[in-house]
Amino acid sequence: MARDRFAPDFDPDCGDESLTSARQDIVIGRWQGLRALLRTTGSDWLARGHRVRLLAQACAGSSTAESWLAAEPHSADALVLRAATETARAFTLAISAGRGAPIDRSRIDTAVLASLAAADAHPQDPTPWVSLISVARLYPAGVRRQELARWWDELHRRDPYNVEGHLQVLHYYSARWHGTHGLMYDFARDAAGVAPPGCALPVLVQYARVEEFRYMMDGAQGQASVGMSQHWKHDGAVSDVRRTWQRWIAQRGEVPVAPGELRDLNFLTHAACQAGVTDVAADLLRLQGRRATRTPWSYTGDPEKQIVKWHADLKVRVRD
Repeated sequence: MARDRFAPDFDPDCGDESLTSARQDIVIGRWQGLRALLRTTGSDWLARGHRVRLLAQACAGSSTAESWLAAEPHSADALVLRAATETARAFTLAISAGRGAPIDRSRIDTAVLASLAAADAHPQDPTPWVSLISVARLYPAGVRRQELARWWDELHRRDPYNVEGHLQVLHYYSARWHGTHGLMYDFARDAAGVAPPGCALPVLVQYARVEEFRYMMDGAQGQASVGMSQHWKHDGAVSDVRRTWQRWIAQRGEVPVAPGELRDLNFLTHAACQAGVTDVAADLLRLQGRRATRTPWSYTGDPEKQIVKWHADLKVRVRD
């Protein structure tokens, strides 16, 4: 392969080497590495949320989280991971059952109760509240509005600009789950409007656009039409890309992109490319470098081919 041949790196941990090392422990059934990782992460809520979410996905098919909790039943970190793991398991069941098919309510209840126990054990941590809001949408009729509002208030009080938590509410309010396109976009724009300069919350609008596209694809049974391409390119979509760029990226300073921000950045980069906002897209591709996430690119084709093509078309050079 030529040295200047660009190839994106789809590291599932988004460049978080400490997380990669800890996840290797799960393969061999050891939990001590998970304890050490979460202990050192402390109250860096962005890193903690990213690490707990990916650790939970890895633990969902094993008994590692349960082994840790059995050894240290009063460990707040173990309880937080167990809650996220039960949430991941519930979603795995839902995916296996198929779109719209109900799953055993007791599995959802288990994740909810585990999340509430974790919230009691670690009162400052927003992560259990993210798990609660996430799993709530698996109930066939959702949850009572007052209950969702209470959980949201608890999360917001602990970490008001938590992107993952906002994203889970956005999913809940989407037409694919328990809301409408209008409700989803209103929530995304309201959150973006109150975000401080340099905060990633404006990218919720791009997440909403992907959610709407997925709803359209579901309705078309996966067959994209010519008209669907305008979903990304109309004036409103273009304005949204530039607005997110200005509010988030242009004001975040020369700060390296954290592993927990990489998926958010990919959603904005994908939107800029799809919208044909080439000046913004080129800057975002340079900022992103070789690191990439498969979503949302996977919803519009092969992720690697798309990213490589845009690098070539926009003549973007990336340092090794």
